[in-house]
Amino acid sequence: MTHRRILSLWFPRLAAERVLRQRRDVLPMPFAVAGERGGAQVLVSLNPLAEAAGLREGQPLADATALCPGLLTRPESPAAEAVFLTVLRRWAGKFSPWVAEEPPSALMVDLTGCAHLFGGEAALLAQVAEDCTGLGLTVRAGIADTPGAAWALARFAGQEVRPSRDGDAVKQEARATRSRAARRPGWEKAAPVATGSGVIAPPGRLREVLAPLPLAALRLEPAAVEGLARLGLRRVADILGLPRAALARRFGAAVLKRLDQALGLESEPVSPARAPLHFAVRLTLPEPIGLRADVEAGIDRLLPALCERLRAQGRGARRVRLMAFRADGGVSTVEVGLARAADQPDGIRRLLDLKLDAVEAGFGIDRLRIEAVETEPLHAVQHRGQIEAGHAAATRGGEDHALADLIGRLGVRLGTEQVTRLHPADSHIPEKSSTPMAAAWCSPWQGPWPAPRGPRPLVLLTPEPVDAPEDPMPPARFRWRRQEMATRVAVGPERILPEWWFDDPAWRSGPRDYWRLEAQGGARLWLFYAHGSEVSGGWFCHGRFA
Repeated sequence: MTHRRILSLWFPRLAAERVLRQRRDVLPMPFAVAGERGGAQVLVSLNPLAEAAGLREGQPLADATALCPGLLTRPESPAAEAVFLTVLRRWAGKFSPWVAEEPPSALMVDLTGCAHLFGGEAALLAQVAEDCTGLGLTVRAGIADTPGAAWALARFAGQEVRPSRDGDAVKQEARATRSRAARRPGWEKAAPVATGSGVIAPPGRLREVLAPLPLAALRLEPAAVEGLARLGLRRVADILGLPRAALARRFGAAVLKRLDQALGLESEPVSPARAPLHFAVRLTLPEPIGLRADVEAGIDRLLPALCERLRAQGRGARRVRLMAFRADGGVSTVEVGLARAADQPDGIRRLLDLKLDAVEAGFGIDRLRIEAVETEPLHAVQHRGQIEAGHAAATRGGEDHALADLIGRLGVRLGTEQVTRLHPADSHIPEKSSTPMAAAWCSPWQGPWPAPRGPRPLVLLTPEPVDAPEDPMPPARFRWRRQEMATRVAVGPERILPEWWFDDPAWRSGPRDYWRLEAQGGARLWLFYAHGSEVSGGWFCHGRFA
């Protein structure tokens, strides 16, 4: 029977060494990465020189700089560290296809049936150490039968067991505790094999390997470790023989769960990250081409293959990139965005046609590549009957598809973000009653449009000054846009107050009284009188009715 073998890789200085890798010279001074923990700036990762200077992780930054004035620090970047850990996961894929990330600084590798390909587990650990040395990384590795045991060996193998708090720790164990936690014979006979690059636990000897390790090696909460230490229980061997019911009642079921996972009594799978979906096709040409018709013929051959891969995964393309590799080594690239995810060649083909003039052939194109850069899940639509299905086929999917096609074509010419649609906004301010959103990345508003308190003009203008008497009542005659106008009918007022919780410069003129005014020439305007407080008020035109 093949034993399950797990490799745990822990990079204790990952954050600091990630930054140091970007420097081409060796930094001969203490260096640390600082991050925020509990509202305070503390050290989260150090290089060996900083540790030799007496600094430690979790130490306040102010104390560290006082202790080591020459300390060089950089701010923590969790996003960059996560990306770097993903790169390391791809590197670890050379040892096994089953690799999982353990943020923020560890990997878990299922080595079952893989170690012999590298000459055994010891040779594999030597290869890991050699690779990490070349990458400028510090690594601690452990191999065992379970993920919990491998995790424990990578972090705690060879460490001396110390009480968490000397003031509360029981210096001498109680007689009852010592008798129940009596050691079983043979625990000292199966010590893990320590190599220069990691620790290897013998197969099937988890109890003996875990027994001398501190309780923190079981991945317990700090409160549970401290509570057990107060009773004189500091090593894994101290709780192996204790009654399980009493242990769970006193410290919770999580202690037993972690213990069973480390011993292999409870399964703990290694869940590798799924490979990212990648949709791309390419066509290598025997002779360079330079005519538009030849490029179009190549696209016609590539798009059906790309769409077939998209349909196989239930995806639709939202952004497509065409790359034309020239014979002189240059690359001409064009991208198009689709307003609706598509898995049919026709819609993508029409958008690419609009961009083909930007493709420079140079001395000839010898390779074409089309990639779906952004994709979305695409679900099949079930039609209710034959009439609906026939109508959808005749209109290429219905009005929604036609509108999406129009938005996509306009986006190619004007820019995807320039084609917008309005969504209602929760504001009584006229110019804030709607929010423009990119039409390609949002759906039309489905509900009823919120009705305003009063009629609103068809065209909303930026408030324009009106030459009229300083009187809150509608003027009999006024001048707007160099035209003299006489008031025929005025309806109002409608009082609108500014949002006091926002400092909007356009509303510093105070409350506004809006009037619907019709001039003798037929112009229907939306005028308001601003009761100026901070800024002088007066009459303004804010819109025009149809």
